Amino acid sequence: MKLREQMPELNGATAWLNGELTRDELVGTKPTLIHFWSVSCHLCKEAMPQVNQFRDDFKDKLNVVAVHMPRSEDDLDMGQIEAVAKEHGITQPIFVDSELKLNDAFENQYVPAYFVFDKEGKLRHFQAGGSGMKMLEKRVNRVLDEMEKEA
Repeated sequence: MKLREQMPELNGATAWLNGELTRDELVGTKPTLIHFWSVSCHLCKEAMPQVNQFRDDFKDKLNVVAVHMPRSEDDLDMGQIEAVAKEHGITQPIFVDSELKLNDAFENQYVPAYFVFDKEGKLRHFQAGGSGMKMLEKRVNRVLDEMEKEA
C-alpha cells in the first residue's frame, strides 16, 4: 500500500476473534491502527505489550485491529492462535487471515507490520519489524493530534 491510499475492506477472514468489524465501522469514527502478527513470530510477541499499551492508552481515540497472518501450515491452528492471543493479552478484534486475503489487499509481506490510518481511512504510516515502537508512537500521536485540531 502507498501512503494516502484508502483502507481496504476487511474481507476474507477465515474467522474473527474478540468481535468482528467492517471497514465502514472504522472509517469516519477515529484513526485506526491495524497490526499484522503471527503465532510463530517472536518479534510480534515481544512487541505485543506495546501494541496493547496503545490500545489501552488511546481506547477512546484510536481503533486497534489485529490481523493474524500465518507464515506456515503450523500457524493455521485456531486453538494455537486463540491461546497465543490470550497469553499475550490481545483483546482487540482479531482478523484471522489464514488464506492471506487481507494480507494481499494490504500488499503486506511482513510480521509484525503496522498500518496507521487517519479518521478518513487514508494510510498515514506503515512500519514493519519489531523495533521502532517509538516511531510508531510518534506517528499515531501525530494522526491523533491532527484529528483533535480538526475537532
